[in-house]
Amino acid sequence: MSEQPKYEMNEENVWRTKTPGPEGWQRTARRDDPDKYLMISADTHANEPANLWAKRIDKKYLDRIPRVETDADGKQWRITEGYRKSRIFDFKMLGEDGVRGKAGATVEGRLDDNSYDGIDAEILFPNKGLAMWATPDPVFAMAQCRVWNDWAWEEFGAHNERISPMAAIATGDLDGSVKEIERVAALGFRGLTLPCKPIWGAHDVDHDNYNLPVFDKMWTLIEETGLPITFHVSTGRDPRASKGNGGAVINYVTHSLSPTIEPLANLCSSGVLERFSKIKFALIEAGIGWVPWVLDAMDEAYKKHHFWVRPKLQGLPSDYFRSNGAASFQEDPAGLLLADKYDLWDNFMWANDYPHHEGTWPHSAAAIERTMQTMNDDQRAKIVGLNAKRMFNFDLPDYPNRA
Repeated sequence: MSEQPKYEMNEENVWRTKTPGPEGWQRTARRDDPDKYLMISADTHANEPANLWAKRIDKKYLDRIPRVETDADGKQWRITEGYRKSRIFDFKMLGEDGVRGKAGATVEGRLDDNSYDGIDAEILFPNKGLAMWATPDPVFAMAQCRVWNDWAWEEFGAHNERISPMAAIATGDLDGSVKEIERVAALGFRGLTLPCKPIWGAHDVDHDNYNLPVFDKMWTLIEETGLPITFHVSTGRDPRASKGNGGAVINYVTHSLSPTIEPLANLCSSGVLERFSKIKFALIEAGIGWVPWVLDAMDEAYKKHHFWVRPKLQGLPSDYFRSNGAASFQEDPAGLLLADKYDLWDNFMWANDYPHHEGTWPHSAAAIERTMQTMNDDQRAKIVGLNAKRMFNFDLPDYPNRA
C-alpha cells in the first residue's frame, strides 16, 4: 500500500510512501482521521536566512562567522571556525529532495506543511545555526546564539503553541549562559538547547563538562525556570570528520549521533539529577536504539567499579534517565522493540525532523505505520505526541481533530 504523494516523487524516495496500513488500529496518524493522535514532532529545523548572522552579529565577529570562499581555481569552500573546510558541489536535488532543501522558510509554509503531515506542534531547532557552537571560543558561540534567539522569537514567538523554538545557549560561557537563560525565559521560550559538550572540539580533561559542580548555578536557574533542556546531535565536535569511501554514513553514525551519549552519562552518573531533580532533558535526533545499551553500560560500571565511583547515588544511573530523560527518533524499529523490555515508553519521543532528508516529512503517517505495528494504542499515543506534550508543557488536546 502507498499513499498519494504531495510533491513530484523521484525514484529514490518511493520507499517512503510504502505502508502496511493501520489495520486494527483504534486511531491513526493520518491527517484526516477524526480520532488522529496528537502529533508533536520533537525535532524540526528552521530555514534561517543565509545572511542572518552577518546582518545581526556584533561587527567584531563578522570575519569569523561561517562563510563561503572561492579559491584561485574557482572552487567554492564552506568555512566554519570549528569544522574542517568542505567543498561546495553544484548539484541539483530532484523531486522531494529538492523540496526539502527549500522548505520551512516561512511561518505560513511551515504551518501548511505541518498540517499536510498531520503535525499539531513542533519543537524547532536551528539548521544553519547548528554551526553556532562550532568554535572553541564560547563567548563567540554565545554571541551567535543570541542572534538565533532574537530572530527565532521574532519569527515564531507569536505561534509558540504550534511552532516552538528552543533557545540556544553556549554553556562554555557560563556567566553569559546564566544571563541568556534569564532573558529567554522572560521572553516565553518553551525550552533550551545546549551543546552536547560545553567546549567545542576533541576531549580535553581540562575542559569543564556537565558532570562538574561548576555548572550548579546554571542548573539552579534552569530548575527555577522549569524549562526543559535539549541536546541536539552535531553540537559537540565536528560531525564531518571522515571523508572518502563511506564518509557520508561514517559521519552520520559515528561523528554526528554518537557524541549525544555524553550529556546522558554526564547528567545521570554524576549526581546532577539528584541535586536538581526537577530538571528534564532530552537527547535530540540521535535515535533510541542505543539508549538501552547505555543504560545497561552505566549501571554495570556503577556496580562493578564501585571502588572508584563517586558520588554514591541513591539509585542507579539508569533510574535518572527514566525519571528525568527522553530521546527522540524518526524511524528506529530496534529501539521501539526494546522500549517494552526496558520500561521506556514514557521516555521516547517521535519526530519528523522536518525538513531534513533523514526525517519522515511529508510521509510521517506511512513511517509510523511501518515502524509501530507491534505497539498498542496507548504506546503509540505516548510516543507520537503525549510524551512531548508533557516534556515541553504544551496545552493541546489529546484528540486534536475533535477540537
